[in-house]
Amino acid sequence: MAVTYVTLAPNLKHNVMWSWTFLLSVIFFFVIFFHKPFTDGSHISGSWNSSDFFKFLVKFGFQKTIRHNQKESLGYIFGNITSKSNNDQTITLSVLDRGYFLEYYGNRSLEDKDVACERMFNKISTTAYDSKCYNKGEDFLRKVPCPKGQLCVDEDVPWNVVKGYQFTYAVQDLRQPRFWYISLVACYRDVKTCKWHHMKENISLDYDIWLVNGNPNVSSYNPVVYQFSFDRQSTLEMYLGFFLWYSILVPLQLYASTRQSHPVTRLFTASLLLEFFAFCFILIHVLKFALDGVGLSSLAVVGDILDILSRTTFMLLLLLLAKGWAVTRLELTWKPLVFSIWFIYGVVHILLYVWNMTEVDIIEDIDEYQTWPGWLILTLRTSIMFWFLFELKNTMTYEHNTQKLNFFLHFGASSLVWFIYLPIVALIALHISSLWRFKFILGKS
Repeated sequence: MAVTYVTLAPNLKHNVMWSWTFLLSVIFFFVIFFHKPFTDGSHISGSWNSSDFFKFLVKFGFQKTIRHNQKESLGYIFGNITSKSNNDQTITLSVLDRGYFLEYYGNRSLEDKDVACERMFNKISTTAYDSKCYNKGEDFLRKVPCPKGQLCVDEDVPWNVVKGYQFTYAVQDLRQPRFWYISLVACYRDVKTCKWHHMKENISLDYDIWLVNGNPNVSSYNPVVYQFSFDRQSTLEMYLGFFLWYSILVPLQLYASTRQSHPVTRLFTASLLLEFFAFCFILIHVLKFALDGVGLSSLAVVGDILDILSRTTFMLLLLLLAKGWAVTRLELTWKPLVFSIWFIYGVVHILLYVWNMTEVDIIEDIDEYQTWPGWLILTLRTSIMFWFLFELKNTMTYEHNTQKLNFFLHFGASSLVWFIYLPIVALIALHISSLWRFKFILGKS
């Protein structure tokens, strides 16, 4: 195919570099000032004072228990919760599934904290085990802090507690995987009246808690699922697969870019490199997470940022090619319009990322595309797709070279698939359980 080779115009290069610099600055500003700590780790530690009344710790998905291998397929929550003071008063650690957690969580913000405690535990009180008030209940609650160097007072079967820790929950569900929500609340149960009250005294706690899928007492657990919440299991293998695939593509593309100085090749190489480095950073985080349950969340954020830049750069490349740039014409028409649309898309993508990190409540079973910024970016992407087709049609109308027309025809078909796949994936994800949704979106996008 005959192609007009040109060098990257200085004005165009300036616009691209300026836009990239601005997008990076905005993203890092939001990440630094609005980033909140990740709450999906399997090893959480920190300090908390009961004057804050409520502390949400983590949401974690436990796998389905296998009947013929129950002990090794149970989920486990174990750890230490102590206080530096010698106060005999206790508050409550709760481990609840969604059915109990919604009412409990919804009443936490009541102004009268005694009423809040009563309502938060209204439903739980009829099912949660208590040695004095309900000795046939389920294992949902612990009185904390635990005595230093000893087991928690609710641990009446010492050999069930993981060695070296003060409490242990064994999570069993023979029907399906399930999310569980772990939190601390400044409420206590009166052993005489079995009523719930607000603990008005300030208690400072230090906690160190592990949540795992598999038996921590055996060494044969699967490292690619052990530390991961069920909704994130298998993502390590997926990221490894992506990394290996890009490890093949990137050297080939770099070699091709050295053989020719075409601006299209350079822009595509930049997009590919950004995506490759994104996978590198995310993979490092996930590999470390598999080892310690914490990972490197800052690297994961950098990886997400690079992924956004890669996608927006690739979209810019498609828009430029649709206008015939570097294929049928040397000068790019309507440059302000092209870069404005591309820039708006990048900013909305940033907004979606920041919104998903900072504003979506942890109890909401929604993904990033079920928020208003998510719908906005899908609408914008679809609108850009129609504009892309319009520009491509105009370019083909004034092109008479058969080889170039054939190129534009195949280019348009493949680009259309790239534009439309994300809205389709987002619509399908609406009907998929949140336990599998993240893996579905990651695998398809």
